[in-house]
Amino acid sequence: MRRFFFSFVLTGSLAGAFAAPAGTQPPQADSAPGVAPKDNVKMDDATKKAVDKALKYLAGRQEADGAWASGNTAITGFVLLAFMANGHMPDQGDYGRHVAKGVGHLCSAARADGYLVGARGGNMYCHGMATLALTQAYGMTGDENVKKVTKRAIDLIVRTQNNEGGWRYDPSPTGADISVTIMQVMALRGAKDAGIHVPDKVMRDALKYVNRCYDKKTGGYKYQPFSAGAGYARTAAGVCVLQLCGEYDADEIKKAVEFLTKTGDDQGHFWYGHYYACHAMNQVGGELWEKYYKRMRDQLLAPGFQKGTGEWHDIYREAAYGPTYQTAIAVLILSVPTHYLPIYQK
Repeated sequence: MRRFFFSFVLTGSLAGAFAAPAGTQPPQADSAPGVAPKDNVKMDDATKKAVDKALKYLAGRQEADGAWASGNTAITGFVLLAFMANGHMPDQGDYGRHVAKGVGHLCSAARADGYLVGARGGNMYCHGMATLALTQAYGMTGDENVKKVTKRAIDLIVRTQNNEGGWRYDPSPTGADISVTIMQVMALRGAKDAGIHVPDKVMRDALKYVNRCYDKKTGGYKYQPFSAGAGYARTAAGVCVLQLCGEYDADEIKKAVEFLTKTGDDQGHFWYGHYYACHAMNQVGGELWEKYYKRMRDQLLAPGFQKGTGEWHDIYREAAYGPTYQTAIAVLILSVPTHYLPIYQK
């Protein structure tokens, strides 16, 4: 990611129990055919308390129009996912009112062509993230008004895919990079899971582009096919694309996971990288996922890392994006074991 994440739009930057509202119980994985076995990772009491404090903090940061971070649709999407990952749906749960207002804001931010960037502007990072949040909201509520906005947003992603199979910053079929592309692929997969049509060719072409970014020498993924060097965040994104496109047994996944394990954190894109890494490692499952989650839980819950008022704000890594962004991602990482979000289900 050579351009600042979310571009110029960033310049403005539970108290309740964890019982889910009616209709939002997490899936009960079992040994039935086609159902992944339940993993052994659970949220302990300390983690739940940390997430409680974080959600209370995020609720207090919501603006009058339902947005977060001065109308940034990407960060608003991240925050909505954090709430929904803990069972809070629009008008359901302790923060149902906040979620409903946030979803309403994203719907009102849609332009006539489906572009979800609002009056303050944005880019395809913002559009992809906001669209993913709406796919999850629609998938769990069936709200037809949300579906209409989501479908227009998905249609925009489909028609702006470039001839390489990827996407870049602008809503036009021009350039491509793995960072913007993964945002769109997650939104597309979320739409498919919610019953919104996505042409199979779009996913196949996206996979082809991502595979061109694979670095056989290191097992990692590069920013673009002809870029130099693989990185942690890009590799986590690459693994996600393979899994979201159904390539669960791809040889590249094993090598990419080895790269992630050896490389460690991407200090330049710590939060962004782990947003994808937590999804990728959860899909891999087993001991690798258990070790990853424990490491991240211990790191995020280390004394002094989460502030007393509930937020995470690491001033050394991606500080420009602010505590709302960092807190939402921390909650998402810690909340993967709940499996409320369809996109995090196996």
